[in-house]
Amino acid sequence: MHLYFHVPFCARRCSYCDFAIAVRRVIPSDRYADAVLSEWTRKQDHPAWADAPEVQTVYFGGGTPSRLDPTALGRILERIAADRPIAPDAEITLEANPEDVSPRAAAAWRGAGVNRVSLGVQSFDPAVLGWMHRTHTAEQVPRAVATLRDAGVADLSLDLIFGLPAALGRRWDQDLAAALALEPTHLSLYGLTVEAGTPLARWTERGEVTPVDEERYAAEFLAADTALTGAGYRHYEVSNYARDGRRARHNGAYWRRAPFLGLGPSAHSGWGRERQWNVREWVAYDIAVGKDLDPTDDRECLDDGAVALEELYLGLRTADGVPTGLVDPGSLVSWTASGWAMEEGGRVRLTPEGWLRLDALVASPAQGGLATALPTYPVSP
Repeated sequence: MHLYFHVPFCARRCSYCDFAIAVRRVIPSDRYADAVLSEWTRKQDHPAWADAPEVQTVYFGGGTPSRLDPTALGRILERIAADRPIAPDAEITLEANPEDVSPRAAAAWRGAGVNRVSLGVQSFDPAVLGWMHRTHTAEQVPRAVATLRDAGVADLSLDLIFGLPAALGRRWDQDLAAALALEPTHLSLYGLTVEAGTPLARWTERGEVTPVDEERYAAEFLAADTALTGAGYRHYEVSNYARDGRRARHNGAYWRRAPFLGLGPSAHSGWGRERQWNVREWVAYDIAVGKDLDPTDDRECLDDGAVALEELYLGLRTADGVPTGLVDPGSLVSWTASGWAMEEGGRVRLTPEGWLRLDALVASPAQGGLATALPTYPVSP
């Protein structure tokens, strides 16, 4: 079993963000812990537990989980351990913003059991950070990394965003070099997308921002692949690079279709063919669990076609690929001839050029026209 907690609270909404967040000056940490633990109690008889004897990973995503009072985080983890066995080598990840990392907070997180931190860096360019509405400075990033290491958190991931509008003048190569200089164990790189309802969408609609063109987007993705693999990182999933033994095990569970339970507003759960998700907004979620009601918003059961598509799409996201039999033979010939995939050992793996085209490849008519069923997963950036 893998557990995901969505912590919605943020100091400010980033310009590109369409996640379910709640901007709060004062964080209701105890109230949040009470709410998710109430949902946790309700889910002890959940069918997803049937074949899951122990918790292997816990992920606190958001939002900004590092804004929670560490005592609330500790209370949640203590309760999980009291109710369910947690694997001795369980991966427990906390997403954090650099400005929230202090010696006191880092020590408390480590004391509560957190052994992996995903740091939301996004860029080292002050102008870009301002444009993104980020609340940290570039100077706070190396201090946060040093503080976390001093506290005993050795497994550190850094998030960066590429594909920014050319008018910003952002130097992608400099951001990559700055990240590599900090020697993280893991890096996640996400291409900027314009999501409806965000400040970025409004700027774009008014003509104030011109999104990056496909050629520049692809060039930055491939430049990152060259730089990071050259530095010894393994490009093991479309957006992720890791040192040996440092792959993100929690997100890997989604790609393997392992059972996972999501708690908190907007959190998703999945097991077998079943999928369900909670009400999106914090206030609605808080009211529901406060009245001892099920906070589930909706659910679905995947049919055979959707399961097959899910296995294909999720498998092709990773460097492990999929069994050759899952790929249409005609498509495979075309993909390999174009340099988008390789076949060896009975498996098909996409190349970085292929990963750039993942959605289009899976949506091709040769795959049976199933692309309308592409799933959405709660993998946090």
